[in-house]
Amino acid sequence: MKNLNDWLSYLEAIHPSEIDMGLERIRVVAERLGVQRPADRVITVAGTNGKGSTVTTCTAILNAAGLRVGSYMSPHIHHYGERVRINGHPASDGELCLSFAAVEAARGDISLTYFEFGTLAALWLFKENQVDAAVLEVGLGGRLDAVNVVEPDVSVVASIGLDHQDWLGNDIADIAREKAGVFRLGKPAICGERQPPQSLFDVADAIGAELKLKGRDYDFGEETEGKDAGSRWWWKGIGAQGQSIQLNHLPMPLLPLENAATALQALHMLDIELTDDVLRMGLARAQLPGRLQRFSEPMHGMMDVGHNPQAAQLLLQSLAKRPVKGRRLMLLAMLADKDAQGVVAPLAGIADEWLLAGLSGHRGQNAIQLFDKVGSSLAGKPSKTFETVSQALDFAAKTMDKDDELVILGSFYTVAEAQVWLEDRVRG
Repeated sequence: MKNLNDWLSYLEAIHPSEIDMGLERIRVVAERLGVQRPADRVITVAGTNGKGSTVTTCTAILNAAGLRVGSYMSPHIHHYGERVRINGHPASDGELCLSFAAVEAARGDISLTYFEFGTLAALWLFKENQVDAAVLEVGLGGRLDAVNVVEPDVSVVASIGLDHQDWLGNDIADIAREKAGVFRLGKPAICGERQPPQSLFDVADAIGAELKLKGRDYDFGEETEGKDAGSRWWWKGIGAQGQSIQLNHLPMPLLPLENAATALQALHMLDIELTDDVLRMGLARAQLPGRLQRFSEPMHGMMDVGHNPQAAQLLLQSLAKRPVKGRRLMLLAMLADKDAQGVVAPLAGIADEWLLAGLSGHRGQNAIQLFDKVGSSLAGKPSKTFETVSQALDFAAKTMDKDDELVILGSFYTVAEAQVWLEDRVRG
């Protein structure tokens, strides 16, 4: 292949379906490549929401502890290299091409999906770079996802919600069962839900995993007294030897607090020294573009890639902590197969106006189709429709006052277009 774009086009064409659940094919190629254990320490992160934030927080703290870390996440916003990072830096086009060539040579006549091929390439790159730790985000579900071919030291289910029902099941119990498929015999299994379905407990018991549950085995909260009230938080949990750990006066992360708390419990299951300085440095450095990302030019606002009701609730919690003096405009653009009404409902009460935009592509929808789905949930607030996200941003820039706030949400595609628009305006 000549370049990365050639490889990505090839990956899209070599398998008859975008999703093909199962580990039989990828396991054979992983064994040929020797990547079932790409590092001495491996954390696997599944969940409906919070996976990227948990991976990013784990990576930043492990880096602060002096470890060389490979992290794998999906999807990317602008460039494929965003999925595969070493010490937080995206893989270069040249590195990715080498890794794809290694997988192509090893697979023989075994057919791989785009995601399976990319997962193996990331694992190969981590092994080649001799990373000390690998933090891996599950793409879809858990039990049958390509990432589950790796043997982790710690498994995480960050959250459980309704998403991808066509593949994972129609109720929370089925989805929890699939996500708990990343748990392993005798290994720590961290769950970021306070009251997960019984099916998750059943899987943990059947596998013999050491389940650590939010609210039972670890917990957290904002500090409410003293001069640091609202700007610091506490965490308590369990160490690798079963000892109780209490941490106070931690700096507020830029990512959702509950995911940072889950990351801390996962990290405390590893054989690494986590000093106060390491934890504070890592928490302060953990940033994920597009996740609760704030911007101030040419207008004030926040963007978030969340695209399901659970993500909308997290966004609501973040926005509620920062009231605005003026109006709050919500720019929404979503793929047609997502629960748009479920996203709008929790946010309707804090919105003053809705800007609904279309997204192109085979899963996209125009703004009128989006309005037909959410119009009844807008709580009577005014709304306008736009052909593209960029056109909605043009309107916002012309009509917003300095005290107004713009919130951009609904999809990775929405945030990607918004980031390009914002960068062009700041540069221009």
